[in-house]
Amino acid sequence: MSAAPTDQHMLNRPTKSKLIRITTVPVSLKVLLRRQLKFMADHFEVIAVSSPGTELDDVQQAEGVRTVAVPMTRAITPWQDIRALWGIYRLFRKERPAIVHTHTPKAGLLGMIAAKMAGVPVRLHTVAGLPLMEKKGFTRRLLEFIEKVTYNCATKVYPNSERLAQFLIDHRFCKTTKLQVLGNGSSNGIDTTHFKVTAALEAEARQLRREKGIAPGDFVFVFIGRLVKDKGLEELVAAFTALHTKYKGVRLLLVGPYEEALDPLSAHTMHSIQNDPAILQADFQHDIRPWLMAGQVLVFPSYREGFPNVPLQAGCLNLPSIVTDINGCNEIIQHNLNGLVIPPKEVAALQAAMEQLLTDQALYAHMKQQARDRIIQRYDQQQLWQLLLNEYQEQLSKHELVRPILQTAH
Repeated sequence: MSAAPTDQHMLNRPTKSKLIRITTVPVSLKVLLRRQLKFMADHFEVIAVSSPGTELDDVQQAEGVRTVAVPMTRAITPWQDIRALWGIYRLFRKERPAIVHTHTPKAGLLGMIAAKMAGVPVRLHTVAGLPLMEKKGFTRRLLEFIEKVTYNCATKVYPNSERLAQFLIDHRFCKTTKLQVLGNGSSNGIDTTHFKVTAALEAEARQLRREKGIAPGDFVFVFIGRLVKDKGLEELVAAFTALHTKYKGVRLLLVGPYEEALDPLSAHTMHSIQNDPAILQADFQHDIRPWLMAGQVLVFPSYREGFPNVPLQAGCLNLPSIVTDINGCNEIIQHNLNGLVIPPKEVAALQAAMEQLLTDQALYAHMKQQARDRIIQRYDQQQLWQLLLNEYQEQLSKHELVRPILQTAH
């Protein structure tokens, strides 16, 4: 007896190629790759891997993909790293993915080594900032070695900005033929429909300002990110404190968690944050839109980045940005168009830029008008996802792994 047509169709239906995405901690999957996994799940069987945590459960629910927890640390912990490597290797041997794509330094190292050991044909790693840029001596040499091992095990490496790609080339981290920047940069682009000014968000921002005791006429500089030294918090607090001695109607809004174990702020800076009534601090926020809109200018004086999301998000909400002249930031922000670009680690330059946008109303209005359009034109999320999908298909084709279901995705 022959099978029913529907049954026969199911028997002949080609299976999706398996794609495993790995980050060290689950918040990276949840926030930095938001909605990208769901998009890829239309074309692949996607498995998301990171350290355990409630955020990993959130990823499974929000993205509709299978998740696997493998304990990993962000620090150098040899014995824990070996156990993690073994766990990831066993996962690859069990799942037999066609593609493994890693993000963040530790997940990149362990994921690329394990993928090569397990014979995964397409091994991809995204570079989004290098902690080693701010290290010296033995620590820097060790981190450079780790990066080179990661890139050596990968079949393709994706720096998420042009300047970062040039840094890898200049320091000979890997062959230039392995490197590629997708589009204009970024790991996930920006959801321009989510980050868009609405009446409801404006109402939330006004309520937030009232709750924080911000007067209607106050000018607010806002920072979003980890409250650590290498994000420029020492310089930001010093610059704002000096600015506040000249202009009383200014506020500094800091939104993000402290990381005392990895890169703690100085006691002096902590004292200023906790005791200056003009400096307002809030912990990690799941929705940063009203917090950005509660301010007039984003200040992002980081020492190092790959391709930061916050200036993209701020721009989409019509905020000019003050950023440092580093990878990614100096590609998102064009000086005097949608923000100001200043040297890193210079308090005087940062204070001058803040004062300029505070006092030059014509310049501020011009930048505010330009902010959203530049982001939409260069970093729309859907465009970046399609570029990455095309890249996956090209890599599968190169390794003769293309299946019929993928050929319809062009």
